[in-house]
Amino acid sequence: MINPCKISDGGVEYILGTFDGEKAVYDFPKILEFFERKGRELFGGHFRIYPADHEILHKLCNYAIRDPVNCEKYGLDPNKGLLLSGPVGCGKTTLMKLLRHLVPHQRKYEVIPCRNIVFGFNHVGYKTIEDYGNNSFICFDDMGVEPAGRYYGKDCNVIGEIMLSRYELFLSNKVKTHATTNLNADEMEERYGSRVRSRMRHLFNLIAFDSETPDKRK
Repeated sequence: MINPCKISDGGVEYILGTFDGEKAVYDFPKILEFFERKGRELFGGHFRIYPADHEILHKLCNYAIRDPVNCEKYGLDPNKGLLLSGPVGCGKTTLMKLLRHLVPHQRKYEVIPCRNIVFGFNHVGYKTIEDYGNNSFICFDDMGVEPAGRYYGKDCNVIGEIMLSRYELFLSNKVKTHATTNLNADEMEERYGSRVRSRMRHLFNLIAFDSETPDKRK
């Protein structure tokens, strides 16, 4: 039987809580310790978890482990994806890259910059939209600031079209989509239109950093 609270990573075993064979009870301080170590491995020795981010991380972790009490408390639906928003440099991408390691028995998502997807579209065309509108688990990183899509002189809102495809996948196969963005709701609607914005409300749980969160890269 898989113990979801036990993670073996790089030859090191982490015990993040207790498991009685039926119910897993996670210890948040132990999760933070795991993230600190994993973060240094992935991003370098300068990495640290900031106390100001603990509330955001608590929401993300309870979503990932599908804790029913805290998901209800925070208004999170574990069957939907995540839209993590916040100002430039607050750590959105970093946290999404860390989160996928928390529950290793779940299917991992790829973190892919939206600008790379648009560059692919500009090179090979509409096959790119088909490729990302499939059953893969993806976190679309930096959504909303990608360049315009253009193929043979024809403009296309590439990420908006992909979101419409992902919405259909969510309805038919419950395929999750995650994303990070610097934009607020009004800016997202201006960028992608009301139709895509409406679909995104069904696709995502919104978790937002405070707008005054400083740029950690400075």
